[in-house]
Amino acid sequence: MIPDDSRLARLRRLWTEHVHQPVPVSGTDSRVQEVVLYATWVGSIVEVALIRGSVDAKRSLMLRTRRAEGNQILFRAGGELGDPVKSFLARVIAMEDLLAELPVT
Repeated sequence: MIPDDSRLARLRRLWTEHVHQPVPVSGTDSRVQEVVLYATWVGSIVEVALIRGSVDAKRSLMLRTRRAEGNQILFRAGGELGDPVKSFLARVIAMEDLLAELPVT
C-alpha cells in the first residue's frame, strides 16, 4: 500500500515543529514524566515512519494497544500542568493519530 502523501507531509510538519520546541515543563513530578515518556515513545515511532512511509507491524500493534488504553492520564496531566503542556500533548496526540492511519508493513 502506498502511503497517503498528505498524511506523511502533515506528520513531517508536526514532527519538525515538535523537535524544534522544548518540552514546556520539567521536573520529577510523575505527571511530567508521563507526558515526556509518551512524547518520546511516539517520537521513536514517528522517526521510523517518516523514513519508511509506513509503520511496521510490531510498532503498529504497540500503537493499537496504547490507543485502546486511552488518553485519560495524559488529558488529566495536561489539564493539571497548564496550557503549554496541553498544546504539547495535542501535537503529540495528532502525530499518534496520523501514525495510526499509515500503512502497516
